[in-house]
Amino acid sequence: MIAFLAGVVVSYPAALAPVLLLLVVVVPFERLFPRHRQRFFRPGLGTDLAWGIAQPALKLAGAVAGAALALASLAWLPALMLRPLVTSMPFWARSAAGVVLFDALAYWGHRWSHEVGFLWRFHSVHHSSERMDWISGVRSHPLDGTVLAPPVVVLLAAGFGAKLTGVLAVIQIVTGLFLHANVRWRWRPLHRVVATPEFHHWHHSSEADALNTNYSAFLPVWDVLFGTFFMPGGGRRPEVYGTAAPVPDGFLAQLWYPFRGLRNPALALRHPMAELRRARAALRRGATQIRDATRRRPAPGRR
Repeated sequence: MIAFLAGVVVSYPAALAPVLLLLVVVVPFERLFPRHRQRFFRPGLGTDLAWGIAQPALKLAGAVAGAALALASLAWLPALMLRPLVTSMPFWARSAAGVVLFDALAYWGHRWSHEVGFLWRFHSVHHSSERMDWISGVRSHPLDGTVLAPPVVVLLAAGFGAKLTGVLAVIQIVTGLFLHANVRWRWRPLHRVVATPEFHHWHHSSEADALNTNYSAFLPVWDVLFGTFFMPGGGRRPEVYGTAAPVPDGFLAQLWYPFRGLRNPALALRHPMAELRRARAALRRGATQIRDATRRRPAPGRR
């Protein structure tokens, strides 16, 4: 592991930049306003640092997979019908509509990542961290982020523009990292207005009544509308994080974890028709799970 990380840093020194930026910007706030008293060198730190250093290289694989998923989803087809309307809107109205549409689509992508079994394989890696702090947010499988690809291609096809779409995607990533910070700020008046660390910490909590809640990236209104908003009163705060899924420790083990138990793709060369039928059945199951997840309020217990 150490040799692998050293190789990444030597061949691509810029890989350290995101980790160093988080260290300099977020850690001082965690030291001054800690939510949980925990050591800086806490369990799992090495795994999170490995994910942080490797992420710039892994993003390339995620981008390729995301582009393929975006095209295959055909979500851009209905978006093209909106293009004349969107391009005729004033800049301020187009920007506001873009934020709302992006956030709504991101909400459903995130929710399906929890409720669709195959997607949860990848997203469970992100939830496996039992500590929430400056670096835990980077623990994310490169194929997990592909759920953002369809919302991005919808905005592009609908005519919202590459600049606005790119800015929204970057803001979603940056704010997502901050929402994991180990800070005690509640910002109670904002709980139903905008996502806060308190809001997202409950999303990561493994306490029974907090499971499958608080999916929104920016605007908690989607959780309120679809019955997944959770923010208990009485001064209660999340204490336990992680997942019941058997996600292994260590960067390389977690990188491989979502693929364990999947069929060898080489079988398609030996038995193409049989594997095609299996793939078609798997796609039907996935479509059914997405439909069911969209129709109901999530039941506790996924993690």
